[in-house]
Amino acid sequence: MKLRPIKTENDYNLALERLDEIFDAKKGSMEGDELEILGVLIEKYEDENFPIALPDPIEAIKFRMEQLDYSQNDLASVIGLKSRASEILNKKRKLSLEMIRKLSETLHIPSEVLIQAY
Repeated sequence: MKLRPIKTENDYNLALERLDEIFDAKKGSMEGDELEILGVLIEKYEDENFPIALPDPIEAIKFRMEQLDYSQNDLASVIGLKSRASEILNKKRKLSLEMIRKLSETLHIPSEVLIQAY
């Protein structure tokens, strides 16, 4: 396949087909290099045409708590009082900058997710 920018949906579909054909190419081979470049082109096209919105900050916190098997008490130990944790989880209190820092550090949630309005 001649490598070129992906500009249309048809270009995108052809690139995906080619990617599937050479998916197991050895790194350093001609097909391996093509695979790497094709992956970058596909990623760029997808980022521009199929953007994924960031999740709601509170839903991200709840999801991460579930993953880590955290209780509301565990969250309270990160951000302060249990009542404050309850207010945040129920969207009755906004996250402060200090809470965002602690949550990002402790729960490993990107700060760009936590600073969004909700």
